[in-house]
Amino acid sequence: MKRKLLIALSVVAGLGLSNPVAAAEYLIDSAGSHASINFRIIHLGFSWLTGRFDTFSGAFNFEEGNPGNSTITVKIDTASVNSNHGKRDNHLRSADFLDVASFPTATFVSTSASTTGERTGIVKGNLTLHGVTREIAIDVEYIGGGNDPWGNFRQGFAGTTSFALADFGIDYDLGPASRIVEMSLHVEGIRQ
Repeated sequence: MKRKLLIALSVVAGLGLSNPVAAAEYLIDSAGSHASINFRIIHLGFSWLTGRFDTFSGAFNFEEGNPGNSTITVKIDTASVNSNHGKRDNHLRSADFLDVASFPTATFVSTSASTTGERTGIVKGNLTLHGVTREIAIDVEYIGGGNDPWGNFRQGFAGTTSFALADFGIDYDLGPASRIVEMSLHVEGIRQ
């Protein structure tokens, strides 16, 4: 979904680092809860409904000094949707919205990456959600990178995107104010 799916991270990974690093692959640290895929949508025009996907995995790769060669792939378990309300989450899993019985996963696979500033960039790629694949663009911010206390090297990014639910065949009518979903992605990767 929205990494939002997520996830536009590797665009500027090499920027702002003091020590050069060769091209490397990073696994997204979702197991350690150092990454999140979040969403929000206006509820009936009255308030923001917020939530997240609790189960996802992915990897990104980048070449310092050449972030245009960066790639990212993310896979989301759509049944892991969590809006902090069980009855609503069951409705979100139903055929009215995510239809997790028919479409148990959503994926994002990047197709291009470019820089827009010293610590910012755009990652474009194909989001497959609800059985529909469309290109989305994710605005990315490089947060930082370096050694962690456990002997690993990490890189961190944040990303944002938005899209119309109807573009992915989700047309349950909650009113005109509730058609666009916004995604925010926070990704920390561990170099392999």
